Amino acid sequence: MSRDRFERALFRVLKPLVILFLFVITAFPFFYMVTLSFRDIQELILDPGSIWPRSFTIDTYTNVLTKQGFLSFMRNSAIVAVSSVAVTLLISIPGAYAVARLRFFGRRQVHFVFLAVYLFPAIVLAIPLFVLFTMLGLRGSLLGLILVYIAQTVPVTVYMLRNYFETVPQSVEEAAAIDGCTRLSTIWRVVLPLSKPALMATGLYAFMIAWNEFLFALLFLVEKRESWTVSLGLSQLAGSIEIPTTVLMAGSVVLTLPIVIVFFAGERLLTEGLTAGAEKG
Repeated sequence: MSRDRFERALFRVLKPLVILFLFVITAFPFFYMVTLSFRDIQELILDPGSIWPRSFTIDTYTNVLTKQGFLSFMRNSAIVAVSSVAVTLLISIPGAYAVARLRFFGRRQVHFVFLAVYLFPAIVLAIPLFVLFTMLGLRGSLLGLILVYIAQTVPVTVYMLRNYFETVPQSVEEAAAIDGCTRLSTIWRVVLPLSKPALMATGLYAFMIAWNEFLFALLFLVEKRESWTVSLGLSQLAGSIEIPTTVLMAGSVVLTLPIVIVFFAGERLLTEGLTAGAEKG
């Protein structure tokens, strides 16, 4: 057998084994978290080494969603996350398109300035924002938290969308202009449909930040429990010695599940190359 044939056969065998190994070590913590969330605390105490529960219970989720107030926390997180994504994209799309297509002084440096702003550590901005929001009366409100998340995500989403907009063939936009489209209608009818994968990726990025972020939520909302987000509620569970581990795992599943659902719902747009075939060579 030649060396080339041997290497091909070896890789053919090793490839699925390596993929399976990586999948197992990645998925096992999530699998254990889910199974643990359905276990009774007494069963866990008696048999802590068991992975699969002998009997399933949803009392942990009932506890989390009702007694611990996670239904309210999820509503607050959804309001913050959806609002942040909508406003972020509304600002980022024209900004990124301007940097990608329009010619103006300092055009090449603008997107790097946006990215440099994003590189500032959040803790550096925490104290000034805390003082400013206290003076404006926005502390304890979801509006203030939304403004912080928008400021966090706009720089990097402008940078991401600008890189994608530059891959959209200019001839497609020129054809739209010949057909009578204005600049705004070209963006709406041509550029955005071709940029759905990039919009989905940046929207998912902004959603994940707004849903999972903890520092600013703790800083601005800790005094007002009815405005807490899911991440704050989960930290309360983790810091309490009275909360069983199974209930904590149920809270972790509640925090993680919306991100997983949004990701798989938009997976097609994330992987699909919608610009393929838009222009004949």
